[in-house]
Amino acid sequence: MHELTDSGVLLRLAVQALIHAGLDAGKILEKSGGSLALLDDPHLRTPVSAQDIFWQSAEEVSQDPHIGLHLARHLPRFRGQVLEYLFSSSPTFGEGLRRALQYQRLLSDAILGRFGWEGDHCYLATGMSKGTSRHMAECMMAGILQFFAQVTDGAFVALRVCFYHAQGAALAEYEEIYGCPVTFEQAEIRIYFSPEILDRVFWHAEPELLRLHEQVAIERLAELQRLDLVDQVRKVIAQRLECGEITLEEVAVELGMKPRSLRSQLADINSSFNQILNEYRSRLSRRLLARTDERIEQIVYLTGFSEPSTFYRAFKRWTQETPIEYRRRKRLQRGG
Repeated sequence: MHELTDSGVLLRLAVQALIHAGLDAGKILEKSGGSLALLDDPHLRTPVSAQDIFWQSAEEVSQDPHIGLHLARHLPRFRGQVLEYLFSSSPTFGEGLRRALQYQRLLSDAILGRFGWEGDHCYLATGMSKGTSRHMAECMMAGILQFFAQVTDGAFVALRVCFYHAQGAALAEYEEIYGCPVTFEQAEIRIYFSPEILDRVFWHAEPELLRLHEQVAIERLAELQRLDLVDQVRKVIAQRLECGEITLEEVAVELGMKPRSLRSQLADINSSFNQILNEYRSRLSRRLLARTDERIEQIVYLTGFSEPSTFYRAFKRWTQETPIEYRRRKRLQRGG
């Protein structure tokens, strides 16, 4: 199972909202293990598991127990992503919503929305799990509603919003921000709306642009699926490395693939088994040297090298330092 990640756009939107609210976004990111420099990466994806830490840090720094809801007032418009282009290039709101759901993994591995009907009304179930941070759920709900209003020139109106969690802030505050009644402790996080909006025609729809945008979405989705393979290879390496040298053939068997197919699929994303193995060994050895008192002979074993001399040569190539020099420098930096 690959590690679930979110598109960096979710973090960028939250950080911009923090800044607009006059909060120290840098301090919040640092407290949650990140930095503002992360946002410069155009291909950034962050672990879904990091969301809780980020929002907990935001609450602690802001001292606001309803920070997610309050940041909703400061969210910038969702612009420039292929999902926005797919939506706005579609002939109707309903078609745009269908395409957004088809390619929603571009936004997040963990938010798997779906469209449904209940009586005369339809709804969008956001797909956020019960474990989702209340702050994230409340902030993201505002972002979704804002986006729907944006692409329909203000015609989209939510009839009701439902959350898993218990009510936090005053009910009037929720209703003011979302513009509709809000219910809590429900089976799913949903937005109910009138089905008439599905047929709303987008006058700015461009069939040729739609085809181009969909092709980009297909390519990006395929890239994410290929990167899943890299993650799977890393996990097999982590599980088997202590047994000694590990080969591409052994990993392929573990993944139920032919070695030639594994080699080819890694090459398609400009990677290779040896590159992944070396990167994993490099990170593991540096972490063990910097953060533990493991003997170097044991680290040689843990990183899957058969001989200390081979490990020393590889480590010098990775860091331009010997393992002893690296450990000494890290201890001095820690003041140890």
